[in-house]
Amino acid sequence: MPDTRATSFLQMIRRSQRGRLKIYLGYGPGVGKTYQMLLEGHRIKDEGIDVLVGLVETHGRPGTAKLVDGLEVAPRRQVEYHQIKVEEMDVDAILTRRPQVALVDELAHTNVPGSRNSKRYQDVQELLSAGIHVITTLNIQHWRACTTRLRSSSA
Repeated sequence: MPDTRATSFLQMIRRSQRGRLKIYLGYGPGVGKTYQMLLEGHRIKDEGIDVLVGLVETHGRPGTAKLVDGLEVAPRRQVEYHQIKVEEMDVDAILTRRPQVALVDELAHTNVPGSRNSKRYQDVQELLSAGIHVITTLNIQHWRACTTRLRSSSA
């Protein structure tokens, strides 16, 4: 079954001008959203699609971390916040690199104050507007707020 979904997503990528969004939705942390996103990244890379890991959080899970191997990873942007260095997704690096597909973990993430966008879903909107397809992850408790904002700002 996962192969048919991946094939369907591949067909959509090949015929689309504006980026498309695919969300791996789960009921909470540790259910395999990031793992599945990375597996799909490998599947579509094997089909000749240009894939870039825009940002992934492995949360110390060795199996998930191992799946990052073999995929190109965008550098993270270092931001200082309250004298602490924080790493965020570098939207400009992804836009400059222009992959066909970007893997972006944790769609509902709040970016560090002073970032270009306050939320990661806004970063993803920029990637989609640039014609980059995005595969992302989202916990169910964030679904309504995140998808409502995505729909209202893309209308």
